[in-house]
Amino acid sequence: MANEKTIIDEWAVKDLEDGSSLTITAVKCTKLGNQSLPGIQVLYMGHIVNYEPLAVERLAYQAAKAGVEEYLLDDHSWMVHDDQFVKNYLVLGSPLKAKVAVKTRSSKVITKEYELPFAV
Repeated sequence: MANEKTIIDEWAVKDLEDGSSLTITAVKCTKLGNQSLPGIQVLYMGHIVNYEPLAVERLAYQAAKAGVEEYLLDDHSWMVHDDQFVKNYLVLGSPLKAKVAVKTRSSKVITKEYELPFAV
C-alpha cells in the first residue's frame, strides 16, 4: 500500500512590510518514518518537519528531560529574526500535538496545533 497524503490545513501569514507571506501546510501521512506508521508533516519555506513515532519519542524524552510541556524544535524552526519567525513545537500530553507559531513583521503571532495520530 502506498503512502497516502492528505492536507489537513494550509494557511499563510502576510507581511504588510513587503507584501510577502509565510505559508504553512500540515499533511497527514499514512506511512512516515522508518517504521512506516501514520504521522504528520509540517511544510514551510521549503522545509519539512516530520512528526513520526520514533522521532517524537526522542523529542518527548528531550522535553521531559528539560522539564517543559512545549518543546521548541530549534533545528526545525526558522528563527533568524526576532520580529519574523516560524517556530515548530512538540506539545506533550494526551494527545500529543504538533504546534506551529508564525510571525511576520506586521502581524501578531499566529499559532495552530495538530493532534498526532499516535502516542509514545
